[in-house]
Amino acid sequence: MTKRLPCPPAPGPLEAYAARFDDLFGTLAQRRGFREYLAGLLLPRDRNKTLTCLAGAEPVAGAQHAAVQRLQFFLSESAWDQETVNARRLELLLADPATAPHPGGVLVIDDSGDRKDGTATAHVGKQYLGSVGKIDRGVVTVTTCWADERVYYPVHSCPYTPAHHFPRGKNDPGFRTKLQIAADLAAQAKAAGLVFRAVAADCAYGDQDSFRSSLHDTGLPFVMALKPRHGTWAYGPDVHTPVDAALRLSWRDPEHPGDWTRIERTFRDGHTTTWWAAEARLGWWGPDGNVRLVVATADPATLPAKATWYLATDLPRPGSPRVAESPYPPAALAEIVRIYGLRHWVEQSYKQVKDELGWADFQVRSDAAIRRHQTLVNCAFSFCWNTWFAPPPPVQAGPPAGPDALPGPLERGRTDVRSYPLPEPAPSIPLVLAWHADLHVDGTLAQLVDRRAGLTEHAQADTVPTLSLALRMVATHDLITVAPALLGTHGLPTGLRATIAMLPTAGSAT
Repeated sequence: MTKRLPCPPAPGPLEAYAARFDDLFGTLAQRRGFREYLAGLLLPRDRNKTLTCLAGAEPVAGAQHAAVQRLQFFLSESAWDQETVNARRLELLLADPATAPHPGGVLVIDDSGDRKDGTATAHVGKQYLGSVGKIDRGVVTVTTCWADERVYYPVHSCPYTPAHHFPRGKNDPGFRTKLQIAADLAAQAKAAGLVFRAVAADCAYGDQDSFRSSLHDTGLPFVMALKPRHGTWAYGPDVHTPVDAALRLSWRDPEHPGDWTRIERTFRDGHTTTWWAAEARLGWWGPDGNVRLVVATADPATLPAKATWYLATDLPRPGSPRVAESPYPPAALAEIVRIYGLRHWVEQSYKQVKDELGWADFQVRSDAAIRRHQTLVNCAFSFCWNTWFAPPPPVQAGPPAGPDALPGPLERGRTDVRSYPLPEPAPSIPLVLAWHADLHVDGTLAQLVDRRAGLTEHAQADTVPTLSLALRMVATHDLITVAPALLGTHGLPTGLRATIAMLPTAGSAT
Protein backbone atom coordinates (compact mmCIF):
# COMPACT_ATOMS: atom_id res chain seq x y z
CA MET A 1 0.00 0.00 0.00
CA THR A 2 1.26 3.46 -0.89
CA LYS A 3 2.30 5.47 2.12
CA ARG A 4 -0.14 8.26 2.92
CA LEU A 5 1.51 11.61 2.31
CA PRO A 6 1.36 14.17 5.13
CA CYS A 7 -0.83 17.19 4.47
CA PRO A 8 0.37 20.74 5.12
CA PRO A 9 -1.35 21.71 8.38
CA ALA A 10 -4.16 24.21 8.54
CA PRO A 11 -3.47 27.40 10.51
CA GLY A 12 -4.07 27.64 14.23
CA PRO A 13 -6.77 25.52 15.86
CA LEU A 14 -8.31 24.58 12.52
CA GLU A 15 -5.78 21.77 11.97
CA ALA A 16 -6.94 19.69 14.92
CA TYR A 17 -10.53 19.89 13.67
CA ALA A 18 -9.72 19.22 10.01
CA ALA A 19 -7.55 16.21 10.88
CA ARG A 20 -10.65 14.40 12.14
CA PHE A 21 -11.94 14.25 8.55
CA ASP A 22 -8.71 13.05 6.91
CA ASP A 23 -9.79 9.41 6.56
CA LEU A 24 -12.77 10.54 4.44
CA PHE A 25 -10.51 11.97 1.73
CA GLY A 26 -8.52 9.61 -0.42
CA THR A 27 -5.82 11.94 -1.72
CA LEU A 28 -3.47 14.60 -0.44
CA ALA A 29 -5.10 17.13 -2.77
CA GLN A 30 -8.50 16.50 -1.21
CA ARG A 31 -7.21 16.84 2.34
CA ARG A 32 -5.41 20.05 1.43
CA GLY A 33 -8.48 21.38 -0.41
CA PHE A 34 -10.64 20.71 2.64
CA ARG A 35 -8.32 22.76 4.83
CA GLU A 36 -7.93 25.60 2.34
CA TYR A 37 -11.67 25.84 1.74
CA LEU A 38 -12.52 25.96 5.46
CA ALA A 39 -9.80 28.51 6.13
CA GLY A 40 -11.11 30.68 3.28
CA LEU A 41 -14.67 30.51 4.62
CA LEU A 42 -13.59 31.37 8.15
CA LEU A 43 -11.35 34.31 7.39
CA PRO A 44 -12.92 37.79 7.41
CA ARG A 45 -13.17 39.30 3.93
CA ASP A 46 -14.34 42.55 2.43
CA ARG A 47 -16.15 40.84 -0.46
CA ASN A 48 -18.31 37.80 -1.15
CA LYS A 49 -16.60 34.50 -0.49
CA THR A 50 -16.35 33.29 -4.05
CA LEU A 51 -13.58 30.90 -5.04
CA THR A 52 -11.25 33.78 -5.92
CA CYS A 53 -11.91 35.28 -2.51
CA LEU A 54 -11.32 32.00 -0.70
CA ALA A 55 -7.98 31.62 -2.46
CA GLY A 56 -7.03 35.28 -1.87
CA ALA A 57 -6.91 36.01 -5.62
CA GLU A 58 -8.08 39.03 -7.56
CA PRO A 59 -11.77 38.91 -8.54
CA VAL A 60 -12.49 37.79 -12.12
CA ALA A 61 -8.94 38.32 -13.34
CA GLY A 62 -7.63 35.81 -10.82
CA ALA A 63 -10.05 33.05 -11.77
CA GLN A 64 -7.30 31.14 -13.59
CA HIS A 65 -4.90 31.30 -10.68
CA ALA A 66 -3.63 27.87 -9.68
CA ALA A 67 -5.01 28.15 -6.13
CA VAL A 68 -8.46 29.08 -7.45
CA GLN A 69 -8.46 26.24 -9.96
CA ARG A 70 -7.40 23.84 -7.23
CA LEU A 71 -10.39 24.82 -5.08
CA GLN A 72 -12.67 24.69 -8.13
CA PHE A 73 -11.60 21.11 -8.84
CA PHE A 74 -11.95 20.14 -5.18
CA LEU A 75 -15.49 21.48 -5.08
CA SER A 76 -16.80 20.36 -8.48
CA GLU A 77 -14.76 17.43 -9.80
CA SER A 78 -12.90 15.71 -6.98
CA ALA A 79 -14.27 12.35 -5.81
CA TRP A 80 -15.44 12.75 -2.22
CA ASP A 81 -18.84 12.32 -0.61
CA GLN A 82 -20.36 15.35 1.08
CA GLU A 83 -22.93 13.21 2.92
CA THR A 84 -20.14 11.23 4.60
CA VAL A 85 -18.39 14.45 5.59
CA ASN A 86 -21.60 15.84 7.07
CA ALA A 87 -22.18 12.59 8.96
CA ARG A 88 -18.70 12.89 10.49
CA ARG A 89 -19.42 16.50 11.45
CA LEU A 90 -22.56 15.38 13.28
CA GLU A 91 -20.66 12.55 14.97
CA LEU A 92 -18.22 15.07 16.39
CA LEU A 93 -21.05 17.29 17.62
CA LEU A 94 -22.82 14.34 19.24
CA ALA A 95 -19.61 13.09 20.87
CA ASP A 96 -18.76 16.45 22.49
CA PRO A 97 -20.66 16.88 25.80
CA ALA A 98 -20.83 20.63 25.17
CA THR A 99 -22.78 20.22 21.91
CA ALA A 100 -24.38 16.80 22.32
CA PRO A 101 -28.16 16.94 21.74
CA HIS A 102 -30.47 16.15 24.64
CA PRO A 103 -34.22 15.58 25.00
CA GLY A 104 -34.82 19.20 25.94
CA GLY A 105 -33.62 20.57 22.61
CA VAL A 106 -35.63 21.35 19.50
CA LEU A 107 -35.23 20.39 15.84
CA VAL A 108 -36.06 23.47 13.77
CA ILE A 109 -37.19 23.15 10.15
CA ASP A 110 -37.00 26.10 7.80
CA ASP A 111 -35.94 27.05 4.29
CA SER A 112 -33.74 29.80 2.96
CA GLY A 113 -33.65 31.32 -0.52
CA ASP A 114 -30.98 33.43 -2.21
CA ARG A 115 -30.78 35.07 -5.63
CA LYS A 116 -28.98 33.18 -8.38
CA ASP A 117 -29.11 33.95 -12.09
CA GLY A 118 -28.66 31.75 -15.13
CA THR A 119 -30.44 28.76 -16.57
CA ALA A 120 -27.69 26.15 -16.33
CA THR A 121 -27.33 26.21 -12.53
CA ALA A 122 -29.01 23.38 -10.64
CA HIS A 123 -32.10 24.22 -8.55
CA VAL A 124 -32.46 27.78 -9.89
CA GLY A 125 -36.04 28.88 -10.45
CA LYS A 126 -38.45 31.74 -10.01
CA GLN A 127 -39.72 31.35 -6.46
CA TYR A 128 -40.13 33.20 -3.19
CA LEU A 129 -36.75 34.11 -1.68
CA GLY A 130 -36.70 35.04 1.97
CA SER A 131 -33.42 36.95 1.67
CA VAL A 132 -34.99 39.51 -0.68
CA GLY A 133 -38.58 39.19 0.53
CA LYS A 134 -40.13 38.63 -2.87
CA ILE A 135 -40.44 36.21 -5.79
CA ASP A 136 -37.25 36.18 -7.83
CA ARG A 137 -34.85 33.77 -9.52
CA GLY A 138 -32.76 31.89 -7.02
CA VAL A 139 -32.03 28.73 -5.06
CA VAL A 140 -34.06 27.65 -2.02
CA THR A 141 -32.59 25.17 0.46
CA VAL A 142 -34.58 23.34 3.13
CA THR A 143 -32.60 22.97 6.35
CA THR A 144 -32.81 21.51 9.83
CA CYS A 145 -31.15 23.04 12.89
CA TRP A 146 -30.79 21.65 16.41
CA ALA A 147 -31.06 24.21 19.21
CA ASP A 148 -31.43 24.63 22.92
CA GLU A 149 -30.89 27.61 25.22
CA ARG A 150 -27.09 27.35 24.85
CA VAL A 151 -26.10 26.21 21.37
CA TYR A 152 -27.54 25.81 17.89
CA TYR A 153 -26.07 24.27 14.75
CA PRO A 154 -27.22 23.11 11.31
CA VAL A 155 -27.97 19.42 10.91
CA HIS A 156 -28.94 18.61 7.30
CA SER A 157 -29.74 20.65 4.22
CA CYS A 158 -31.23 19.84 0.83
CA PRO A 159 -31.83 22.22 -2.09
CA TYR A 160 -35.35 22.32 -3.47
CA THR A 161 -35.56 21.67 -7.21
CA PRO A 162 -38.42 23.53 -8.97
CA ALA A 163 -40.74 21.50 -11.17
CA HIS A 164 -39.49 22.92 -14.47
CA HIS A 165 -36.19 21.07 -13.99
CA PHE A 166 -38.04 17.74 -14.43
CA PRO A 167 -39.33 16.33 -17.74
CA ARG A 168 -42.84 15.78 -16.36
CA GLY A 169 -42.92 18.74 -14.03
CA LYS A 170 -44.69 18.14 -10.71
CA ASN A 171 -45.86 14.75 -11.99
CA ASP A 172 -42.28 13.54 -12.35
CA PRO A 173 -41.32 10.78 -9.89
CA GLY A 174 -38.17 12.70 -8.94
CA PHE A 175 -39.97 15.90 -7.97
CA ARG A 176 -40.31 16.59 -4.25
CA THR A 177 -42.04 19.48 -2.56
CA LYS A 178 -40.39 21.45 0.23
CA LEU A 179 -42.75 19.74 2.67
CA GLN A 180 -41.61 16.30 1.53
CA ILE A 181 -37.96 17.33 1.76
CA ALA A 182 -38.50 18.76 5.25
CA ALA A 183 -40.18 15.58 6.48
CA ASP A 184 -37.30 13.50 5.10
CA LEU A 185 -34.71 15.74 6.79
CA ALA A 186 -36.50 15.43 10.12
CA ALA A 187 -36.45 11.65 9.78
CA GLN A 188 -32.74 11.78 8.87
CA ALA A 189 -32.00 13.80 12.00
CA LYS A 190 -33.71 11.17 14.13
CA ALA A 191 -31.85 8.37 12.34
CA ALA A 192 -28.53 10.19 12.89
CA GLY A 193 -29.02 9.96 16.64
CA LEU A 194 -30.23 13.46 17.43
CA VAL A 195 -32.75 13.66 20.23
CA PHE A 196 -35.12 16.57 20.76
CA ARG A 197 -38.36 17.48 22.50
CA ALA A 198 -40.23 18.37 19.33
CA VAL A 199 -39.96 19.66 15.78
CA ALA A 200 -40.58 23.40 15.49
CA ALA A 201 -41.40 25.37 12.34
CA ASP A 202 -43.07 28.59 11.28
CA CYS A 203 -46.48 28.92 9.65
CA ALA A 204 -45.16 28.07 6.17
CA TYR A 205 -44.98 24.49 7.45
CA GLY A 206 -47.42 24.60 10.35
CA ASP A 207 -50.36 25.52 8.11
CA GLN A 208 -49.93 22.31 6.10
CA ASP A 209 -52.06 19.47 7.46
CA SER A 210 -50.18 16.91 5.36
CA PHE A 211 -46.84 17.96 6.80
CA ARG A 212 -48.00 17.75 10.40
CA SER A 213 -49.50 14.34 9.67
CA SER A 214 -46.28 13.07 8.10
CA LEU A 215 -44.31 14.07 11.20
CA HIS A 216 -46.86 12.45 13.49
CA ASP A 217 -46.75 9.23 11.43
CA THR A 218 -42.95 9.22 11.73
CA GLY A 219 -43.16 9.49 15.51
CA LEU A 220 -41.94 13.09 15.69
CA PRO A 221 -43.90 15.50 17.90
CA PHE A 222 -44.31 19.06 16.68
CA VAL A 223 -44.94 22.62 17.81
CA MET A 224 -45.68 24.80 14.80
CA ALA A 225 -47.02 28.26 14.16
CA LEU A 226 -50.25 28.96 12.31
CA LYS A 227 -51.23 32.04 10.38
CA PRO A 228 -53.67 34.11 12.45
CA ARG A 229 -56.28 33.75 9.70
CA HIS A 230 -55.60 30.10 8.96
CA GLY A 231 -59.11 28.96 8.10
CA THR A 232 -60.75 25.80 9.39
CA TRP A 233 -64.14 24.42 8.38
CA ALA A 234 -66.80 24.98 11.03
CA TYR A 235 -70.50 25.68 11.31
CA GLY A 236 -71.61 29.27 10.85
CA PRO A 237 -71.69 30.42 14.50
CA ASP A 238 -68.47 28.60 15.41
CA VAL A 239 -64.95 30.01 15.21
CA HIS A 240 -63.10 29.62 11.89
CA THR A 241 -59.61 30.99 12.57
CA PRO A 242 -57.06 30.99 15.42
CA VAL A 243 -57.75 34.68 16.01
CA ASP A 244 -61.45 33.98 16.43
CA ALA A 245 -60.62 31.24 18.92
CA ALA A 246 -58.34 33.56 20.89
CA LEU A 247 -60.95 36.29 21.07
CA ARG A 248 -63.36 33.90 22.78
CA LEU A 249 -60.95 33.38 25.68
CA SER A 250 -61.93 35.32 28.80
CA TRP A 251 -59.60 38.06 30.07
CA ARG A 252 -60.09 40.96 32.43
CA ASP A 253 -56.70 42.06 33.72
CA PRO A 254 -53.47 40.51 35.09
CA GLU A 255 -55.11 40.09 38.48
CA HIS A 256 -58.09 38.33 36.91
CA PRO A 257 -56.59 36.48 33.91
CA GLY A 258 -59.57 34.22 33.23
CA ASP A 259 -58.53 31.52 30.73
CA TRP A 260 -54.95 32.77 30.48
CA THR A 261 -51.87 31.52 32.33
CA ARG A 262 -48.89 33.71 33.18
CA ILE A 263 -45.65 32.67 31.46
CA GLU A 264 -42.24 34.08 32.32
CA ARG A 265 -39.85 34.14 29.37
CA THR A 266 -36.11 34.56 29.99
CA PHE A 267 -33.92 36.11 27.30
CA ARG A 268 -30.22 35.84 26.56
CA ASP A 269 -29.24 38.96 28.49
CA GLY A 270 -30.99 37.70 31.62
CA HIS A 271 -34.06 39.91 31.56
CA THR A 272 -37.49 38.33 31.83
CA THR A 273 -40.77 39.23 30.21
CA THR A 274 -44.28 38.23 31.19
CA TRP A 275 -46.31 36.55 28.48
CA TRP A 276 -49.68 34.85 28.67
CA ALA A 277 -50.72 31.52 27.19
CA ALA A 278 -54.02 29.70 26.92
CA GLU A 279 -55.63 26.61 25.43
CA ALA A 280 -58.12 27.47 22.67
CA ARG A 281 -60.65 25.50 20.66
CA LEU A 282 -60.85 25.51 16.89
CA GLY A 283 -62.86 22.85 15.08
CA TRP A 284 -61.54 19.47 16.24
CA TRP A 285 -58.60 21.08 17.97
CA GLY A 286 -58.77 21.49 21.71
CA PRO A 287 -56.99 20.87 25.03
CA ASP A 288 -57.72 17.14 24.92
CA GLY A 289 -57.76 16.62 21.16
CA ASN A 290 -55.15 15.01 18.94
CA VAL A 291 -53.94 18.54 18.14
CA ARG A 292 -53.93 21.37 20.66
CA LEU A 293 -54.25 25.04 19.74
CA VAL A 294 -52.12 27.16 22.08
CA VAL A 295 -52.20 30.95 21.96
CA ALA A 296 -49.25 32.84 23.48
CA THR A 297 -49.14 36.63 23.60
CA ALA A 298 -47.64 39.59 25.36
CA ASP A 299 -51.08 41.19 25.78
CA PRO A 300 -54.28 39.09 25.83
CA ALA A 301 -56.40 42.25 25.65
CA THR A 302 -55.12 43.39 22.24
CA LEU A 303 -53.35 40.30 20.81
CA PRO A 304 -50.61 42.36 19.09
CA ALA A 305 -49.68 40.87 15.72
CA LYS A 306 -45.92 40.93 16.33
CA ALA A 307 -46.12 39.50 19.84
CA THR A 308 -48.75 36.78 19.50
CA TRP A 309 -48.19 33.16 18.51
CA TYR A 310 -50.86 30.72 17.40
CA LEU A 311 -49.35 27.27 17.87
CA ALA A 312 -50.47 23.77 16.89
CA THR A 313 -48.95 20.84 18.78
CA ASP A 314 -49.61 17.15 19.28
CA LEU A 315 -47.90 17.08 22.69
CA PRO A 316 -50.61 16.11 25.22
CA ARG A 317 -51.77 18.44 27.97
CA PRO A 318 -50.80 17.42 31.51
CA GLY A 319 -53.79 15.67 33.06
CA SER A 320 -55.38 15.03 29.68
CA PRO A 321 -56.86 11.59 28.86
CA ARG A 322 -54.39 11.51 25.95
CA VAL A 323 -51.41 11.26 28.30
CA ALA A 324 -51.89 7.53 28.77
CA GLU A 325 -52.04 6.76 25.05
CA SER A 326 -49.59 9.33 23.71
CA PRO A 327 -45.97 8.26 23.07
CA TYR A 328 -44.80 11.75 24.06
CA PRO A 329 -44.43 13.20 27.55
CA PRO A 330 -47.06 15.85 28.36
CA ALA A 331 -46.18 19.50 27.88
CA ALA A 332 -47.58 22.39 29.89
CA LEU A 333 -48.21 25.80 28.34
CA ALA A 334 -44.84 27.14 29.49
CA GLU A 335 -43.10 24.22 27.78
CA ILE A 336 -44.94 24.83 24.50
CA VAL A 337 -43.90 28.49 24.56
CA ARG A 338 -40.30 27.54 25.35
CA ILE A 339 -40.12 25.08 22.46
CA TYR A 340 -41.37 27.53 19.89
CA GLY A 341 -39.15 30.27 21.31
CA LEU A 342 -36.13 28.16 20.40
CA ARG A 343 -37.24 28.15 16.77
CA HIS A 344 -35.82 31.64 16.35
CA TRP A 345 -32.28 30.30 16.61
CA VAL A 346 -32.53 29.13 13.00
CA GLU A 347 -32.79 32.76 11.92
CA GLN A 348 -29.60 33.55 13.82
CA SER A 349 -27.97 30.52 12.20
CA TYR A 350 -28.85 31.88 8.76
CA LYS A 351 -27.27 35.21 9.66
CA GLN A 352 -23.98 33.54 10.44
CA VAL A 353 -23.78 31.10 7.55
CA LYS A 354 -24.80 33.82 5.09
CA ASP A 355 -23.22 36.99 6.39
CA GLU A 356 -19.99 35.54 7.77
CA LEU A 357 -19.45 32.16 6.14
CA GLY A 358 -20.63 32.76 2.57
CA TRP A 359 -23.53 30.30 2.30
CA ALA A 360 -24.87 31.89 -0.90
CA ASP A 361 -21.56 33.04 -2.39
CA PHE A 362 -20.89 29.91 -4.43
CA GLN A 363 -20.23 30.27 -8.15
CA VAL A 364 -20.74 26.69 -9.29
CA ARG A 365 -23.50 25.10 -11.33
CA SER A 366 -23.77 21.41 -10.53
CA ASP A 367 -25.97 19.94 -7.83
CA ALA A 368 -23.03 18.10 -6.25
CA ALA A 369 -20.88 21.25 -6.05
CA ILE A 370 -23.69 23.28 -4.45
CA ARG A 371 -24.30 20.58 -1.84
CA ARG A 372 -20.58 20.31 -1.14
CA HIS A 373 -20.29 24.06 -0.61
CA GLN A 374 -23.18 23.97 1.87
CA THR A 375 -21.63 21.02 3.71
CA LEU A 376 -18.29 22.85 4.00
CA VAL A 377 -20.04 25.96 5.33
CA ASN A 378 -21.72 23.80 7.97
CA CYS A 379 -18.33 22.29 8.85
CA ALA A 380 -16.91 25.80 9.31
CA PHE A 381 -19.85 26.68 11.56
CA SER A 382 -19.35 23.56 13.68
CA PHE A 383 -15.63 24.26 13.95
CA CYS A 384 -16.47 27.53 15.65
CA TRP A 385 -18.47 25.75 18.35
CA ASN A 386 -15.65 23.24 18.71
CA THR A 387 -13.25 26.12 19.30
CA TRP A 388 -15.64 27.95 21.62
CA PHE A 389 -15.83 25.01 24.00
CA ALA A 390 -12.21 23.88 23.64
CA PRO A 391 -10.17 24.25 26.84
CA PRO A 392 -7.89 27.29 26.64
CA PRO A 393 -4.16 26.79 26.23
CA PRO A 394 -1.91 27.59 29.18
CA VAL A 395 -1.31 31.30 29.69
CA GLN A 396 2.24 32.58 29.40
CA ALA A 397 3.78 34.03 32.52
CA GLY A 398 4.56 37.21 30.62
CA PRO A 399 4.83 38.69 27.13
CA PRO A 400 7.63 37.52 24.82
CA ALA A 401 10.92 39.29 25.24
CA GLY A 402 10.86 40.68 21.73
CA PRO A 403 10.11 40.00 18.09
CA ASP A 404 12.48 37.02 17.98
CA ALA A 405 10.12 35.17 20.30
CA LEU A 406 7.52 34.93 17.54
CA PRO A 407 7.48 31.36 16.12
CA GLY A 408 8.68 31.71 12.54
CA PRO A 409 8.59 34.59 10.07
CA LEU A 410 5.28 36.21 9.34
CA GLU A 411 3.94 36.62 5.84
CA ARG A 412 4.73 40.33 5.78
CA GLY A 413 7.91 40.16 7.82
CA ARG A 414 8.52 40.33 11.50
CA THR A 415 6.98 42.90 13.74
CA ASP A 416 8.06 44.35 17.04
CA VAL A 417 4.52 44.64 18.39
CA ARG A 418 4.15 42.94 21.77
CA SER A 419 1.81 40.05 22.46
CA TYR A 420 -0.66 40.53 25.28
CA PRO A 421 -1.71 37.42 27.22
CA LEU A 422 -5.42 37.26 27.95
CA PRO A 423 -6.52 36.14 31.42
CA GLU A 424 -8.76 33.14 31.82
CA PRO A 425 -12.25 34.60 32.38
CA ALA A 426 -13.80 34.01 35.75
CA PRO A 427 -17.26 32.40 35.73
CA SER A 428 -18.92 35.62 36.82
CA ILE A 429 -16.86 38.12 34.82
CA PRO A 430 -17.44 38.39 31.06
CA LEU A 431 -14.33 38.84 29.00
CA VAL A 432 -14.98 41.52 26.40
CA LEU A 433 -12.66 41.66 23.44
CA ALA A 434 -13.24 44.40 20.88
CA TRP A 435 -11.63 43.62 17.55
CA HIS A 436 -11.50 45.46 14.27
CA ALA A 437 -14.81 46.38 12.67
CA ASP A 438 -14.10 43.96 9.81
CA LEU A 439 -14.59 41.14 12.31
CA HIS A 440 -18.13 42.16 13.09
CA VAL A 441 -21.28 40.36 14.06
CA ASP A 442 -24.64 41.88 13.20
CA GLY A 443 -22.96 45.15 12.21
CA THR A 444 -21.36 45.85 15.57
CA LEU A 445 -17.99 45.15 17.13
CA ALA A 446 -17.95 41.57 18.28
CA GLN A 447 -17.86 40.75 21.95
CA LEU A 448 -16.53 37.63 23.53
CA VAL A 449 -18.53 36.81 26.62
CA ASP A 450 -17.78 34.27 29.28
CA ARG A 451 -17.87 30.88 27.59
CA ARG A 452 -19.52 29.43 30.65
CA ALA A 453 -22.55 31.68 30.28
CA GLY A 454 -25.28 29.90 28.31
CA LEU A 455 -27.20 31.50 25.48
CA THR A 456 -30.90 31.84 26.24
CA GLU A 457 -33.94 31.02 24.18
CA HIS A 458 -34.22 34.21 22.15
CA ALA A 459 -32.26 34.33 18.94
CA GLN A 460 -30.91 37.86 18.98
CA ALA A 461 -27.48 36.90 20.25
CA ASP A 462 -24.31 38.76 19.36
CA THR A 463 -22.10 36.01 20.79
CA VAL A 464 -22.38 33.73 17.80
CA PRO A 465 -19.76 31.39 16.39
CA THR A 466 -17.97 32.83 13.38
CA LEU A 467 -14.26 32.95 12.81
CA SER A 468 -14.05 36.46 14.16
CA LEU A 469 -15.27 34.97 17.44
CA ALA A 470 -13.88 31.46 17.11
CA LEU A 471 -10.26 32.49 16.86
CA ARG A 472 -10.70 34.66 19.92
CA MET A 473 -12.48 31.85 21.71
CA VAL A 474 -9.27 29.88 21.62
CA ALA A 475 -8.32 32.29 24.42
CA THR A 476 -4.99 32.69 22.67
CA HIS A 477 -2.46 34.34 24.85
CA ASP A 478 -0.54 35.48 21.78
CA LEU A 479 -3.08 37.02 19.43
CA ILE A 480 -0.46 38.77 17.34
CA THR A 481 1.16 35.39 16.60
CA VAL A 482 -2.04 33.57 15.66
CA ALA A 483 -3.81 36.26 13.65
CA PRO A 484 -1.20 36.76 10.89
CA ALA A 485 -0.96 33.01 10.35
CA LEU A 486 -4.70 32.83 9.79
CA LEU A 487 -4.94 36.00 7.75
CA GLY A 488 -2.12 34.92 5.45
CA THR A 489 -1.15 37.42 2.79
CA HIS A 490 -3.95 39.71 3.89
CA GLY A 491 -2.07 40.50 7.08
CA LEU A 492 -3.60 42.03 10.15
CA PRO A 493 -6.68 44.23 9.63
CA THR A 494 -6.15 47.94 9.95
CA GLY A 495 -6.24 49.06 13.54
CA LEU A 496 -6.01 45.54 14.98
CA ARG A 497 -2.64 46.10 16.67
CA ALA A 498 -3.86 49.30 18.24
CA THR A 499 -6.92 47.49 19.56
CA ILE A 500 -4.86 44.63 20.96
CA ALA A 501 -2.59 47.11 22.71
CA MET A 502 -5.63 48.21 24.73
CA LEU A 503 -6.38 44.68 25.99
CA PRO A 504 -5.71 43.85 29.65
CA THR A 505 -2.54 41.96 30.40
CA ALA A 506 -2.46 38.88 32.57
CA GLY A 507 -3.41 39.63 36.14
CA SER A 508 -5.18 42.90 35.41
CA ALA A 509 -8.87 43.40 36.07
CA THR A 510 -11.33 42.82 33.24
